[in-house]
Amino acid sequence: MKTFEKLLSYPISIIYYIFFFLTLLIFHGIQWICLKVGGYHAHKKSVDILNFFLLRCLNLLGGRTSFEKTHEIPRDRPIIFVANHQGMYDIPPIIWHLRDHHPKFVSKKELGKGIPSISFNLRHGGSILIDRRNARESLLKISQFAAYLNKTKRSGVIFPEGTRSRTGKPKKFAVQGLQLLFKKMPEALVVPVSINNSWKIFKYGSFPLGLGVHVQCKAHKPIAVKDHDPESLVAIVERTITADIR
Repeated sequence: MKTFEKLLSYPISIIYYIFFFLTLLIFHGIQWICLKVGGYHAHKKSVDILNFFLLRCLNLLGGRTSFEKTHEIPRDRPIIFVANHQGMYDIPPIIWHLRDHHPKFVSKKELGKGIPSISFNLRHGGSILIDRRNARESLLKISQFAAYLNKTKRSGVIFPEGTRSRTGKPKKFAVQGLQLLFKKMPEALVVPVSINNSWKIFKYGSFPLGLGVHVQCKAHKPIAVKDHDPESLVAIVERTITADIR
């Protein structure tokens, strides 16, 4: 059965990639126009719609996503979403289902160029691009990012594992950047997010792709940053996320 599924995934993956890259190319131009003509809010709307269509591309693989919010998440204060990282399809569900919170990402600088739509959004949409080999510069950018989120009351998304887990098994959190966000954003809420199964889309590598994967995301109860010291809060968030990974 697994052999048949893998054979079937070859032609389906080709169809998927055609629609995936067409979507990125089309929305690259749409984003540029929206940003130049309508500014931030028009650009954000184009990014939301882009990610809606990226989720539809996943349907071509027989896959789907679900996003559970266990508690109401306020919109009148900055939010820090902290999630485990399993693959590319961790991101479209977060952007689409948390769009009311204007999610911005802490991303590696390599993603800031060469990828239609995605690189453009990372450079112009409020996210930050960090060089993981330059800790000092990265912490400075994270500090500036925190100031931006405090001012705009938007949300930041950070994957503290650093790199994605290719088996779904959680990796140990890198705590320095996360602790700095907590220190710089005492009035924020932190929301742990557990992501399951997105690694299965790439279980064979980039080609072919896994079929019929149900990517499950769960946003847990918000935690007030000021109620805990940064070190304890990192441990609480990590335990909350990993306890829900299957």
